[in-house]
Amino acid sequence: MTNHWRDIRNTDLILINGGNPAEAHPVGFRWFMRAKLDRGAKIIHVDPRFTRTSAVADIHLRIRTGSDAAFFGGLINYVLKNKLYHDEYVRKYTNAAFVVSKDYSFKDGMFNGFDAEKHAYDTTQWKYETSGGAKQSSGQSPSGLGKTGKASTGLTVQSSAPEGPFAKLDIKHPRSVLNLMRKHYSRYTPEMVERITGIPRDQFLEVAKLVGAMGRPDKVMTQVYAVGLTHHTTGSQMIRAASLLQLLLGNIGRPGGGMNAERGHANIQGNTDNAISWEILPGYLKVPAPEQKTIADYVKASAPAKVHPKAVNFFGSNYGNFMVSLLKTWFGDKARKGNEFAFDHLPKPAGNSSWISIFDQALQGKMDGVILSGMTAASIGPDANQVHEALGKLKWLVVMDAFPTTSSEFWHAPGADPSSIQTEVLVLPTTHWIEKSGSFTNSGRWLQWKDQVLPPEGQSRHDHWILADLFLRVRELYRRDGGPFPDPIRDLTFDYSDPRKPGFDEIAREVNGKDLKTGKQMKSFKDLTDDGSTSSGNWIYVGSWTEDGNMMERRNGVQDVKKNDPTGMGFFSEWAFSWPANRRVLYNRASADPAGKPWDPSRPGIKWDAKQKLWVGDVPDYLPDADPSDPSSPLPFIMTGEGTGRLFSNGLADGPFPEHYEPVESPIANPLHPKVSISPGTFLYDKAAGRPNRFGTAKEFPYIGTTYRLTEHEHYVTQHVEKLVALQPEAFVEVPTELAREKGIETGDMVRVSSRRGKLEVRALVTNRLGALTIDGKKVFHIGIPIHWGYVGINTGDHWLANALTPFVGDATVRTPEFKAFLVNMEKM
Repeated sequence: MTNHWRDIRNTDLILINGGNPAEAHPVGFRWFMRAKLDRGAKIIHVDPRFTRTSAVADIHLRIRTGSDAAFFGGLINYVLKNKLYHDEYVRKYTNAAFVVSKDYSFKDGMFNGFDAEKHAYDTTQWKYETSGGAKQSSGQSPSGLGKTGKASTGLTVQSSAPEGPFAKLDIKHPRSVLNLMRKHYSRYTPEMVERITGIPRDQFLEVAKLVGAMGRPDKVMTQVYAVGLTHHTTGSQMIRAASLLQLLLGNIGRPGGGMNAERGHANIQGNTDNAISWEILPGYLKVPAPEQKTIADYVKASAPAKVHPKAVNFFGSNYGNFMVSLLKTWFGDKARKGNEFAFDHLPKPAGNSSWISIFDQALQGKMDGVILSGMTAASIGPDANQVHEALGKLKWLVVMDAFPTTSSEFWHAPGADPSSIQTEVLVLPTTHWIEKSGSFTNSGRWLQWKDQVLPPEGQSRHDHWILADLFLRVRELYRRDGGPFPDPIRDLTFDYSDPRKPGFDEIAREVNGKDLKTGKQMKSFKDLTDDGSTSSGNWIYVGSWTEDGNMMERRNGVQDVKKNDPTGMGFFSEWAFSWPANRRVLYNRASADPAGKPWDPSRPGIKWDAKQKLWVGDVPDYLPDADPSDPSSPLPFIMTGEGTGRLFSNGLADGPFPEHYEPVESPIANPLHPKVSISPGTFLYDKAAGRPNRFGTAKEFPYIGTTYRLTEHEHYVTQHVEKLVALQPEAFVEVPTELAREKGIETGDMVRVSSRRGKLEVRALVTNRLGALTIDGKKVFHIGIPIHWGYVGINTGDHWLANALTPFVGDATVRTPEFKAFLVNMEKM
């Protein structure tokens, strides 16, 4: 989330795709309503269902789930064709003028560089044409955060991050990024958008006019999304398409603008920040690969390269500093310059280790055991029946949770034969988040410290206490009995007052990091070094717990607005801590024009103060003392090697420009390129493992199934909370009125909803919230399937798992499953 919840009130237009914030984020939704009531902002809700969000929106567009990339593509085409983009922003603050290599091509749904044998693109082939100029620096310090900053020692900027040759710039060139975009999106006409999405042409154009008006300096739009965009095998392309639209309109970095992802309950943002995903380390550093033998190898392969002489390339320049400081946190004195700071201790996976891949390995009998902590694989994974089969092939399964789950109880799920399941299931009771203190990181990147409300019950323990105990026992076994490669276990630091019960405060200070020369807490990530003299468990969290104390506990807010929010923009810089560096809006240098004046003086993000010779307002996401009148002043996006926002990028596995691809199961072939209907990089797990594909056709399964949450549900904890069970006592599916009439179904009737993978037998709720769409000439219905029911808890009769219907596939970039668009049939029972 580039901005924050409170900042939504500063916008002129709210475009919501793939989210239902009025129901899924009801507290945050107050800021949507403040924008509407106080500023007269309009709300556009794009969703297959008419929801409580739709009810207060100015416009509701009914869209076919899974087709949002085509919707955004149409808006991009409309903005480019009518020259409604923010011209100066696009020219100066994006890579629109960068010239793309002559090797680039796109034809019939395929980009250049596809390896048919590997079933993947070689993304390094999506590159710029270079000018051949000599390597040069931008005149900034190696820290990248100020001319007075101290240079790091050890790895220099030039050796720790690739630099040059620089990209050729010519916005009029036929292969400039802007001209290639025009060509790419010219196919996304209003008529094509209607064919793919089902949104009537006149409705699309009505919205396009509103969106197109946001490309002016005095206007700004915010784009809001949630798992309705992420839970697709094409989710990366959908979200990136929305980002391109926001860059074209000049809305990234500005108050009231941005790309704002609504994160899930409790601490989903904190999970990803701290590497819950297999392919990243804390702070979004990449996991090393097997061929990377040294830190220099790792940085060269992982860090973004500087391709413009005025790019700060802060992330690339400091990649080595962040990695070495992380290694010092984990391995302490055992991490020395002479042993590459214990870089060899890190795992370097040769294959994919994503969530679905783990259970695919279990299906193949290649996985001995799995530990599940705070999640239930049996309910949240795709193709629940196949996940159940995978769990039954393990030797052992450990479930750490506050309540029994569908995973801990999978062996006596309806239809299961416990005598045929040999998996040893061990249940370790953990505390619920309400029973412990610590920090939550919300959607807006705010780290907020919370207090324990209730004492732990029974024999439950905190998750990290269980893991600490487990680690100490394993380490003792290695010390006593030896074993292959024991060093990473034996060398790991565990310097807590009680190693079996580390304190939340101890862990938080460790994550922040220390200056190891003085023993003091780090205050800024710009001071992290690669010489072994600093530590930090997560560079983006540096500053959260300093020598001044716990910054996450700060609560200077609305009790004195004038004092605590002098900007008047809702930044409240002394309320909690916002990563990185307590910035409230990312990329905020782009909120001001090249001269340092806010594009809209009534909504300043930061601005240049000529008297102080500093940028003031929000914490600048920029060099704080870089004078915009200086010709060598850096470009505004300091994290990229271009120094700009990327309209063209090789950061995703399935295309440098977002493209619409159909879900694996679709009622139509892709109208843009029928022979390449789905994304070429989509990973088909069954096929790769030699199992038969189990995909349905529109002839057998004529309706589109899509899953979602209910306001009354608090994820799978719901099943154990009496009052929540009373609010939603029985599983159901939503059936469009017209379809129900055709099939003779009334509310309360039992219906069977089936896919090639499984079935649900539940009540029907006949509703006008869903309606028919015309997709490429065909009438198509959606069936809405709420999740969160299962065979544990108070009402164990409701044992149907929504994901019994969803396919076992992953997207090309991060292997996200397809939960939102799949084919089903329905019949009255």
